[in-house]
Amino acid sequence: MIIGGGCYGTFYASQLTKAKARGKTDYRTVIVVDRNAECQARHELGDAPDRQFVTQEWSTFFDEWLPRSGDDQIVPSPHMPHLMFEWVLKRARERWPRRSVSVEPVPGTVPTPYDRPSGTADATRYVSWADWICPTHCIEPALCPAIGAPRTWEMADTVRDLAARIGATGPALFVCKHQIFGVGMFAAEAVRAGDRLVADAGARGSTEVLIGTISSCHGALNLLTVGPA
Repeated sequence: MIIGGGCYGTFYASQLTKAKARGKTDYRTVIVVDRNAECQARHELGDAPDRQFVTQEWSTFFDEWLPRSGDDQIVPSPHMPHLMFEWVLKRARERWPRRSVSVEPVPGTVPTPYDRPSGTADATRYVSWADWICPTHCIEPALCPAIGAPRTWEMADTVRDLAARIGATGPALFVCKHQIFGVGMFAAEAVRAGDRLVADAGARGSTEVLIGTISSCHGALNLLTVGPA
């Protein structure tokens, strides 16, 4: 499933089509979700037996699709909002309507050269091991193309270390990894696992869960706080 049918979604859908045609990958259907019925991907690529377009708001689509998405994969845009966290947060508020469920600023320090809060009400903290402009559609190989040297970092390790230091549950991580022809994705099951982590932690009482959508180099982090029953 590709989030967004703009320039990035069009590129990803095109690359997956090429990869399948060359026998490099296989899939049942690529679903492109965009609220614009005449999005760029539909205009340039059109429908196909293994390509489907859904005109819907992302949050509404995820409510219907994620619980039954099985072994499907999610292809995010590199500039999308932290949508998977928003879905897990929404589920927590529906699960505990009488408890305080909030988003708090992520505390603690990280060793990344880039570390910025969003500055908005969503309190997302953006971190990155890159202090340079990364190549477009970088697949984050072991040898970093931006610096021409081995990549000695892994954002998942950084976030796990942060969770341990601040005493947060988790982290729940949605890790986007390159799969084929410049297309990165993460499993829908990872999102459901994050939702289960929050449900289990909240069932035991008050909790703070660190949640991140990350790649090897970059991350968007949030702290979901559940108050007492």
